[in-house]
Amino acid sequence: MPGFEVFGEEEKKEIMDVLSTGVLFRYEFPEQRQGVFKVRTFEEQFAKYCGAGYAQAVTSGTAALKVGLTALGVGPGDEVITQGFTFVATWEAIFDVGAVPVFSEIDDTLNMDPADLEKKITSKTKAIIPVHMMGAPARIKEIKAIADRHGIPVLEDTAQAAGARLGGRHLGSFGKCGTFSLDPVKTITTGEGGMIITDDEALWRKMSEYHDHGHDHVQNPGGRGGEGRSFIGFNFRMMELQGAIGLAQLAKLDGIVAAQKKNKAALKEIVAGIPGVTFRNILDEQGDSATFLAFLLPEGAKAKAVNQALKEKGAGAVYFAENTWHYYPKWEHLLAGSTLAHSGWPFKHEDKRRRVVYDPQVLPASAAIIDRTLVYQVPIKLSEERLKQISEAVAKAAGI
Repeated sequence: MPGFEVFGEEEKKEIMDVLSTGVLFRYEFPEQRQGVFKVRTFEEQFAKYCGAGYAQAVTSGTAALKVGLTALGVGPGDEVITQGFTFVATWEAIFDVGAVPVFSEIDDTLNMDPADLEKKITSKTKAIIPVHMMGAPARIKEIKAIADRHGIPVLEDTAQAAGARLGGRHLGSFGKCGTFSLDPVKTITTGEGGMIITDDEALWRKMSEYHDHGHDHVQNPGGRGGEGRSFIGFNFRMMELQGAIGLAQLAKLDGIVAAQKKNKAALKEIVAGIPGVTFRNILDEQGDSATFLAFLLPEGAKAKAVNQALKEKGAGAVYFAENTWHYYPKWEHLLAGSTLAHSGWPFKHEDKRRRVVYDPQVLPASAAIIDRTLVYQVPIKLSEERLKQISEAVAKAAGI
């Protein structure tokens, strides 16, 4: 991880196919484009790869979340449950459609705790977004069962887990829809970009139309639709150059995952030498995309001390307890209700009454886990020199 590690002639060829036509827009220009439809082909192949009926390409993983939520009908007055360990985009998208994010605890999978999820469901809950953090599955079957009992759709945030599976089934395909990120540091990348998969044709059509200003996309020579519109939309279109890169990257995805599995196994063997270390619960080792190695120490102080030793040898791990992008108590703009809107929206109502307040201490179970957790990002290419450096760093940390 990430996919740019394996950029090569395949990506160049796909890009040149686009440049030879001069058409960068995913729609229209049928004669000039000479049958080249890279985004459309990328969607079709991505859906097939994931075992889904349909796929919709968009401009980012964040846009994918917003398009998916909008197509599900989520809006003002609604609540959406997600987890307190995720990238900020998950809850930003919830706010951006007018809904309120409600945060659940995580468990030893480092993903949504189904037991806590059920406690957070109210009559206002209109969607549930489990996040398959760091390339490994949440307890999606249990989460889906809870959601089904309450009649609530599940949108899987699969931003970090392209190529991951649970019981042979691709993550992102369990819920009503699943979203993926294709940004610069993802398992496969188009620089920026996102994808949504679903088996629901009606839902896919809503997403297709919404992401293109509400255009109906009925076949119509000379245009991208008959220009009938059922609802307002916005512009989240992916362009042909991104689709071209995506096609080349998708063809490499299984090879990327295989390389990461090999490198993760090597890293895990080294890290296992630290006294008292345990590892994240991976529900399906065979289906793990192996993009990250998460390991836990007995207590937070030990985790900090170990990481300091690793840093001193040039092999520091990610300590998410101090990370401001992915961990609930460190989201200062969420906790403070910071916004550019004069009205204070989305944290305040029009009359200035506070709409929602977040307590940094509200997820103690998650804090107890994250405080003890260190993470190595697993590269696609891992040199013997780097492996030796990490091994020496871990040996030093093991003596603490």
